[in-house]
Amino acid sequence: MGRGVLLALVLVLAAVGSAQAQTARSHRIGFLGNSTPALEANLIGPFRDGLRQLGYIEGVNSHVEYRWAEGDYARFPGLVAELVAAKVEVIVTAGTPAALAVKTTAPATPLVMVAVGDPVGTGLVQSLSRPGVNATGLSSIAPDMEGKRLQLLRELLPKLSRVGILRNPANPFHIGSSDQAREAAQAMGIKLEFIAARSTGELADAFGAIQKGRPDALVVFADRVFLHNRRRISDFALEQRLPTAVTHQELVESGSLLSFGANYPDMHRRAAAYVDKILKGAKAAELPIEQPTSFELVINLKTAKAFGMPIPAAVLLRANRVIE
Repeated sequence: MGRGVLLALVLVLAAVGSAQAQTARSHRIGFLGNSTPALEANLIGPFRDGLRQLGYIEGVNSHVEYRWAEGDYARFPGLVAELVAAKVEVIVTAGTPAALAVKTTAPATPLVMVAVGDPVGTGLVQSLSRPGVNATGLSSIAPDMEGKRLQLLRELLPKLSRVGILRNPANPFHIGSSDQAREAAQAMGIKLEFIAARSTGELADAFGAIQKGRPDALVVFADRVFLHNRRRISDFALEQRLPTAVTHQELVESGSLLSFGANYPDMHRRAAAYVDKILKGAKAAELPIEQPTSFELVINLKTAKAFGMPIPAAVLLRANRVIE
């Protein structure tokens, strides 16, 4: 082969490669955030890492459209509509209210849910093994989680008799959580007082109700409004010297006493695998929903010391992480 012919062949191959690169499909992925980019950085990071590990490079063969509700559930429908208008191929979101908003507003768009409490009980899917609707993902559901958090509080406070429960009536998952808490509390001889807060604007009244009730401890149900306001809730609990058990580790990092629940950053990383399958042609309705197999106990020892509360060695040994 002459040099001239070889050079021509190289130029042709380069042109073909360039054309293929220009015409390669760039997938558009929607991400509906409950809070803000800063407050969900610990979740977005693992999700993006998961995508990269599967070969999705933002700006090259993929693009993620982010929308942020800033702790206001009323914004969900409008934000979902924006994602649909942006022609995303799949929407990723966390929590029951956001997932329900996507299912209602954009039923034709595949949905990957992260950390939804009870997808069957709240009507998101028909079953965990075969969702039957255009939604799949990862659930945080596990038997008697609220009972386990109450039991942890009882281990730390043997004389525990009255517990306040901060819940969001706008979150359908809290119906089942309330039933769990009532059943466990009855077995332990603990009296519960439920305090409602549907939005950031209702937290002040909720705090006032908690102060008036003077419980021995507080349980905060898993909710993205509460996660968005984690610093405010944790500061209130510290000011009131109120031992608080939560689901999300972020509240413990902000000053709450302890959390017991699934690893949410890891769940966001694993959500990328569901996105990959859907972009490659899998139907969300046929992808089984994953359930957590392990749960983490995180204790804020600094907060315990501020309360003058010794943590039993048996509890410390069970902790996956201790904040000092």
